Amino acid sequence: MTVQLDWPQEVVDRLTEEARQRGLSLDDYVLQTVLQKQIANGSAPSDEIARRQAREEAGRSIRELRRDNILGPDLTIRDLIEEGRKL
Repeated sequence: MTVQLDWPQEVVDRLTEEARQRGLSLDDYVLQTVLQKQIANGSAPSDEIARRQAREEAGRSIRELRRDNILGPDLTIRDLIEEGRKL
């Protein structure tokens, strides 16, 4: 289903920045926010909603773990594989 909202640009900008900080698209962030509000008001989430939230949380966790982890200019995946074979 598609929903179109006509919000002031400053609201859209603020929500977009909040979504970016959480590693989500604006659509996913707004949906997550609405669902959390619904849950806080006593509504139980459906299985699909719970699965979607779990996937989003897993994605955020993976992105957080990957942050600042780089191989470097001279190290390749192949080098890591060969190093693992030595152990």
